[in-house]
Amino acid sequence: MRLLVIGLLSALIGASLIAPIQNAPMDGDQSLVVSSTEAVPEKENGKEGKPVAKIPSVPQIYEMHIRSDIKNRFSHTTVTSKVRNFADKAQEAVFNIVLPETAYISGFIMEVDGKNYTAYVKEKEEAKREYDQAISSGQSAAHVAVSARDSNRFTVSVNIEPAKKAAFYLSYEQLLNRQDGRYEQVVNIHPGQPVKDLSVEVVIVESRKLINLNAPPLRSGNEIDTSNKELDPRADIEKLNDTAAIVRFTPNLERQKQLAHVFGTKEDDGLAGQFIVQYDVERDPSGGEVLVQDGYFVHFFAPADLKPLPKQVVFILDTSGSMWGQKIQQLKEAMLKILDQLNEQDSFNLVEFNSNTRIWDLNNHSNSEWYPHSNNYWYSETNQRVVNLENGSFPRAYSANADNIKKAKDAVNALQSDGSTDMYKGLEVGLHLIEVERTDKNNKVKRQPIIIFLTDGEPTDYSTEIITTKTSEFNSGPRKAPIFALSFGEGADKTFLQKLSLRNNGFSRHIYEAADASLQLQDFYKQISSPLLSDVTFKYEPTITSLTKTDFPIHFGGSEIVIAGWCGTVTPIPTIDGFGREGHISLKPVVSKSISNVERLWAYLTISQLLEQKEAMEDKKEELKKKALEIALKYEFVTAVSSLVVVKPNETKPVDTEEAKKKPEQLHYHPLTTTITSNKFSAQSAIASGFGGAVAGFPSMPSQSFGLAFESPLPMPGVAISQESDIDALFEARPTMIPIVNTTTKSTLEVLLESLEWLKDVLTDGFVKGPTGTYKLGVNETISDVVVCAKTPLNQEGHCTLLHECPQVHKLLQKADDFFNHMCILKNEFAGVCCPNNP
Repeated sequence: MRLLVIGLLSALIGASLIAPIQNAPMDGDQSLVVSSTEAVPEKENGKEGKPVAKIPSVPQIYEMHIRSDIKNRFSHTTVTSKVRNFADKAQEAVFNIVLPETAYISGFIMEVDGKNYTAYVKEKEEAKREYDQAISSGQSAAHVAVSARDSNRFTVSVNIEPAKKAAFYLSYEQLLNRQDGRYEQVVNIHPGQPVKDLSVEVVIVESRKLINLNAPPLRSGNEIDTSNKELDPRADIEKLNDTAAIVRFTPNLERQKQLAHVFGTKEDDGLAGQFIVQYDVERDPSGGEVLVQDGYFVHFFAPADLKPLPKQVVFILDTSGSMWGQKIQQLKEAMLKILDQLNEQDSFNLVEFNSNTRIWDLNNHSNSEWYPHSNNYWYSETNQRVVNLENGSFPRAYSANADNIKKAKDAVNALQSDGSTDMYKGLEVGLHLIEVERTDKNNKVKRQPIIIFLTDGEPTDYSTEIITTKTSEFNSGPRKAPIFALSFGEGADKTFLQKLSLRNNGFSRHIYEAADASLQLQDFYKQISSPLLSDVTFKYEPTITSLTKTDFPIHFGGSEIVIAGWCGTVTPIPTIDGFGREGHISLKPVVSKSISNVERLWAYLTISQLLEQKEAMEDKKEELKKKALEIALKYEFVTAVSSLVVVKPNETKPVDTEEAKKKPEQLHYHPLTTTITSNKFSAQSAIASGFGGAVAGFPSMPSQSFGLAFESPLPMPGVAISQESDIDALFEARPTMIPIVNTTTKSTLEVLLESLEWLKDVLTDGFVKGPTGTYKLGVNETISDVVVCAKTPLNQEGHCTLLHECPQVHKLLQKADDFFNHMCILKNEFAGVCCPNNP
């Protein structure tokens, strides 16, 4: 197990402290939370009127430090929480963290009474099999009332003896997702009490010049608020040079109480809000930038100076009975604002569905056709006229001019909720409208099709799987229209809508049923309102392998495409092709050396995309899951397929994360087993992460003793740093939890070269030169193909696998000829070895 390196002072959160660490990108990114319910000891009068300290009923947090190190858009965040039991009896301390949906936990350590307990990552099902049988006697954890959107919650507790202390160190990694032309790091803070030593520190070092760096007003964490000057964080923003900065937030006790008052919470509960850091980087106007380090590369692509493509937007809106009341009103409010954001060169259609589907005729509402029946919502009367797609006279897409926008707003105001939820009819009609425009030879302007599909419930016509399959079959071919699905409220099936979007070149979002639902819808539309390129492809040299996704149907302004892979000693200069407003374009990026751990970024992005593909490709679900698990275990990431097994005094626990929006009374803490898994994932094509050492945050060695050590003095707030070497030292100096036994983590290639000394003589730039040709060694590949081979080194039938995946035969391969005698070829390009089926 790798050693889990932990930053003692870490700040920045891709989510929040009170609410998110995994997607949470909460519309941005969210992070962690440490929670407790009692305030610091108060004084009360005892005998003879002398003040006597009131002993709190739970341990108190006396220090909470959060530090995030961001290098090249990839953040490594460490949260440190220290608590003390003031009581004269043992008490339970609770460490509660909320992760963004796109963040992966990469390490966790508890320090109790001077002893360290290090968590380790295992396969999810295996961790469940190890669950303690006494889990059924779990107790409620409802007192930890922490909530946030688009996030998962991690909770672990431990008993602390009287007058003793405990410390929790958690690390997670995340790529900042660029939206609306900026990166946003959100730190959720909710300690549950005023904390004397509370600090958040965000350290940013980029390869390009920082622009638009700021710390906007604090947010509540669950609703979109307008700017409130009273919530100014008064952050200290220190520019180290053009490409580096430190942002600090260190509210004292009085300021924490003031902010709590502004948020409308109890002052004694401390600060409960989100600290945000926003920034962007100066753009290369052409092909973006490629950063290379140790044989891996990452390519950031966000071209500037491109005009948006004209688009055809088909709004498919659920107006079933469950949308009655506030939901339909919020939908109308949002649509009225969204219609104003259409460009003059755009066109649009308005479709509503309930028991039937209606395409609005904006010029004459009474002529609007219902499909498949002419009117009645609830019943299929025998005398109703059936309207098929083929014989229906549907209106064409409307130009987004001022007159049509006004007519569309009148139609939106006329929407009423009633009937059931026949989803497929709505999708089929919407896709038909796209096809009509695409095949019209008289159309002089080719527009980028976009479908926005919103529903608040589950379908009543077909099963979700049938709808997904039928829609994907209908929407096939090279000009597949992207479908962006919005789940509205708690009744919608988010998993189904995510799968529907992924299979149709789009992505899904959840719109929370709250006062700001209209603003959530507007913010979503803003993300996809400016398509810049279609059919974007990245082509690399054949020697560049382990590539993440390289084909993107559409690229939106304000966002970013991220690609990573293995290049060895080859300089990766891809050709980028796409179609813009002026037709075909071809671009090339600039290449430079990276300042971050690109290998971990590659691993993060690969896992994310494999899990995304797993949801979209039913026939390859197990194969993709296996590949994702292998990488997750190798790099010790907690994902949807791997778990964090938490080691505690006298027990070892597997703990699953809960969706952070669940009400506290829905949560249960299982005292005897704690495994943490990320049970949600909502990646976009432009997310990735990787930072730090072998495990970025902390490799683990469960049975080793750990001691606290400092590699070098940590720069303190207010200390100026101007030299490049000082900036490097800023990251290297992070205090770490290190084992007393000195251990280093070797790469796969290093392990192979130590085990097989002859390998260096036949290996050049990752290629093995054999008697029948030259093949890739594939140390960074995972190949699940089953290829039978006749002769293993043990003279028995086996299967062909990559050399590093069959260590049991290494001792039998004393020289290169031994390997060549048992070599087999995988995918016509990789040198494998015939491995025994039963090692």
